[in-house]
Amino acid sequence: MTGFNAFLRSATAILALVSNVRAAPTLYAWNLHRKNYKADNRNSQLDNRAVAFDYNGDKVRGVNLGGWFVLEPWITPSIFDEWSTSQTVVDEYTYTKTLGKSEALSRLSNHWNTWITQGDFNAIAQAGLNHVRIPIGYWAVAPLDGDPYVQGQLDVLDNAINWARGAGLKVMLDLHGAPGSQNGFDNSGKYGSVDWQQGDTVSQTLTALQNLANRYKGDTDVVTTIELLNEPLSFSLNLDGVKDFYNKGYQTIRSASSNFAVAFHDAFQDFSSWNEFGSGLNDLMLDTHQYQIFNPDDVGRSPSDHVSAACALGPKLAGTNKWTVVGEWTGAQTDCAKWLNGLGKGARYDGTFPGSSYVGSCDGKYTGSVSELSSDDKNNLRSYIEAQLDAYEQHTGWFFWTWKTESAPEWDMQDLIAGGLFPQPLNSRQHPGQCG
Repeated sequence: MTGFNAFLRSATAILALVSNVRAAPTLYAWNLHRKNYKADNRNSQLDNRAVAFDYNGDKVRGVNLGGWFVLEPWITPSIFDEWSTSQTVVDEYTYTKTLGKSEALSRLSNHWNTWITQGDFNAIAQAGLNHVRIPIGYWAVAPLDGDPYVQGQLDVLDNAINWARGAGLKVMLDLHGAPGSQNGFDNSGKYGSVDWQQGDTVSQTLTALQNLANRYKGDTDVVTTIELLNEPLSFSLNLDGVKDFYNKGYQTIRSASSNFAVAFHDAFQDFSSWNEFGSGLNDLMLDTHQYQIFNPDDVGRSPSDHVSAACALGPKLAGTNKWTVVGEWTGAQTDCAKWLNGLGKGARYDGTFPGSSYVGSCDGKYTGSVSELSSDDKNNLRSYIEAQLDAYEQHTGWFFWTWKTESAPEWDMQDLIAGGLFPQPLNSRQHPGQCG
């Protein structure tokens, strides 16, 4: 993620930013070439295109595999528990820097090989989904001299592509973290200042995309889409520079294979404002993230207001002029999940986040499981999820955030399915007609 609601959430994040040392600018020499495959176009369903999914005719129904190759303290708090008091480790950068490469690699290798397995891919397919979105950091494919990050993720990602193939799932690879951090969020790898666009960071990001595309250009029967960059915080960046990067990133991906669709995030701008962008570019996909919890107005909404706001997005999404997915969204109507706003930080909903006012209790939602939620919470979650499904399928489709967590019931798709709060089959409705 964790993506966050555009303007007010971004403004809150900006105020919370602290300075960090910028990643060293020299690109680490690393051979990422795999054996060459001939691109497989047999599954091409688009007229005059070779992308192996019909994004015009079929709906994307997907889920993010968050917290796997890019750590987020709220998804796996056990990994960060030993620093819960000192709060000196808050992201993957400080985690690897504090542990050192040997110990960090040992711990993270275990995490990479156990957090998501082939069984998860099979379960995702059995739930009726057809896509997974896999976040990856630049440091996995184009590490920089002086970075504390460790490598080894790509061997597991290779396995994941094969698991997806076996399960009949398509994959969007999402560059979730860029050198210098494109948003200052912990989910970029490095919490703090927004230093992307400084020095060589943009060219380094393009190198990461090139390496990623080259590695998987023989797997386009499964890897249908590469996302150029997750959530660049346009309020702290030069927006024209972001657009220039998107254009160059598109060319970088498509030069590796024209069988890739290319996704780009709305950069926390109104997603309809991107209609004029990318004229003449084929297989271009807009990604918008929709959360209603990261500012006081949103988190103060009633359950019915959350549903109404979600439904209102449907026609607006349908009005965009390119493939448009809601690449992150949640069942959560609160920001109660432990460390969701950062390690050691409280929630707006219960007034424990700085500057917030009490809306309601986080009992049962701070940690726990879906089975422990109140009956009202369960009903509200189901209603809200159904409304979002109905709205987001008015255009290209959606990716829920996220497949699993250690203890965040409002966010855990696997647990929501098991608890009967995420529709099975996906078109079943306990609250029909909410969006008209």
